[in-house]
Amino acid sequence: QVQLVESGGGLVQAGGSLRLSCAASGRTSSPYPMGWFRQAPGKEREFVATISRNGLNTHYAASVKGRFTISRDNTKNTVYLQMNSLEPEDTAVYYCAADSRGSHTYYSIRTRSLDYHDWGQGTQVTVSS
Repeated sequence: QVQLVESGGGLVQAGGSLRLSCAASGRTSSPYPMGWFRQAPGKEREFVATISRNGLNTHYAASVKGRFTISRDNTKNTVYLQMNSLEPEDTAVYYCAADSRGSHTYYSIRTRSLDYHDWGQGTQVTVSS
């Protein structure tokens, strides 16, 4: 089993930046695809970004492409989400997720929440206008 802990959320003005971190513990002997999702009040959870186990393949939701960057440091079992040019519409609870049980290649990515087996508790990001 994998435990995921997010950090780095907070309150920021529109146009500002934040960097979220997701630290994994537990079954971390080999890396796996990971992703970020978010859920705004009254809305369903939505995909934000994903990264392959080797960090060389990434994919973003259209709403964040060009503003957000996902990366990972496998030596630290940590995935990051750098968020720039933040907008009030980015306000949400951000969740980290890991596909620690599925079959995947070095370049596999996951965009569907049902493909992820492990989830963090979430971190709040609030962007003021």
